[in-house]
Parts: sequence; structure tokens; C-alpha cells
Amino acid sequence: MTKNGQQSITALPYRAGVGVPPGVEVIDFRDLTARASGHGVDPYGRQRPEFHKLIAVRSGTLRCSLDFTEHELGPGSWLWARPGQVHRYDSDLAAADGRIIVFLPNFLDRTTAEIARVDRVHRQPTAGSDTLWPVLDLLEDAYAQWGQQPSELQVELLRHLLAVLVLRLAAEHGIEQEPIEGDAFPRFQASVEQGFARSHRVVDYAAQLGYSVRTLTRASQAAVGVGAKRFIDDRILLEAKRLLIHTDLTAASIGVRIGFTRATAFTKFFRQHTGRTPSEFRAP
Repeated sequence: MTKNGQQSITALPYRAGVGVPPGVEVIDFRDLTARASGHGVDPYGRQRPEFHKLIAVRSGTLRCSLDFTEHELGPGSWLWARPGQVHRYDSDLAAADGRIIVFLPNFLDRTTAEIARVDRVHRQPTAGSDTLWPVLDLLEDAYAQWGQQPSELQVELLRHLLAVLVLRLAAEHGIEQEPIEGDAFPRFQASVEQGFARSHRVVDYAAQLGYSVRTLTRASQAAVGVGAKRFIDDRILLEAKRLLIHTDLTAASIGVRIGFTRATAFTKFFRQHTGRTPSEFRAP
């Protein structure tokens, strides 16, 4: 906890275990507590990982939160936490049976990453079909056999099995049916992630990327169901909430950090989108 009562957040870099493949790991729920403790991390604290976490529940129930949304994962549920999202486990990991697949952003090949849209945030869990579990079993088996064959062969085997898994997840999410306009939205999303604290205007991103405002708005609407301006505002709002909850920074300082030159402008923006002032949102 921080001095004003906000819940602290742990930036979580990737730390490979001993004797495991580089860039991907398959972890049993029951082993995660010991694994986290070994790295000096509270497994039930708020975390902001720098890697992907695919959480799959076989039996039991696991409650967790992801960027201020509470999720209850029952048998057959999958939840994908992307790098940079704030994540926390809210129930006993030992009370459910499942696996957590951890992998670095660059572990998958580029084509798979683009087709599966691995950087696109999905706010709801997936109720995976039975076809996902055999793939996970193969991935876990290949992971358990690390060191028994040449490492180059085993890394590629793991990469391909993970690719099958994320592509099947993508298909079950219906991603392949989304009408994406070329590469406009992925480029826009990446630019917003890098620049939302500097610019809040669609026209600036359009000029930077070489698209029209209309193209970005259409691409954003097709990809995530909201226009380009709303997409930018949602990203700014998410960062504001993270900083209000997880730091002791004043509202004015937070406003400056995310691109507002006046505290009143930040307060007005926050109230318009949440119905509360930053102080009211932060209050316990």
C-alpha cells in the first residue's frame, strides 16, 4: 500500500526460470505462488506484466481483475492478459486447476501475431471449446520435455504449438471475421499507445501515419466498435484510472502526465467520461 492508501502496482519484467525455454513457459496454478515468491513478488498483488499471460481454467473457479474489470473464470474459461494491462488474482490459485501460458511479445512469428492480433485487447474471457485443450496438452508436454532434444528444434516446436493455440483462440473470438481496413488500425493503436500522453487529437495521428481522419475513424470502428477519438479517450482514461488508484500523485500531476495542461481540463474530461471527479474516483 502507498502512504495515502492507494493499492500499489508491481511492474513485472519477464524473469525466465532455470532450465526452461527462452520466451515461453507453462505454469500450473499451484506452482505460481512458489514461483512468484521466489522472485520476491506477491502473487496476489496488482501486477503490470511486460509479457502475455494466457490463463486457462480446467476446473474450479478463479476470480481475477484485468484493468478494473472483474472476471470469474469457470471451467473451460480462457483469459488473455496483454503486456501493460493491470492484473490481479482475487481468489486462491490452489482452489482451481489450470495453466498459465507466459510468453514474450516477440516469441510468436510475425505472421501469427498479425493474424491472431495478439496486441488487441479483448475485455471478456473466452469460453473455449474442447478443441483448445488438446493443443494445450501438447504444448505442456513439449514444455516438460525441454532439454531432451536440441534446443533449436524444441523452441520451434513450442513456437508452432503456441501459434496453433492463439490462432484457435482468435478463431473462436471471431477475429477472423472482423472487417479490418488494411493495417490502419494496428498502426493507429501502436501510435496511440506511444503518444496518448502527448496528443489527444485524431488529426495528429492521421498526419503522423499518412491516413485521413475518416480512414482512422472507420478502421477503429471496424476493429473495436468505437471511433478513433473515443479510442484515444478510452486509453487516456484507463491510464488516469491506473495512476489514481495505484499512485500518490495529485490529480493535477496525473493530468500533466497524460497530456492536460490545466487541472481543470483534466477534471472536466474525467467527469464527462465517468460521472465523477478524479478525487471522487480515488476516494475509498
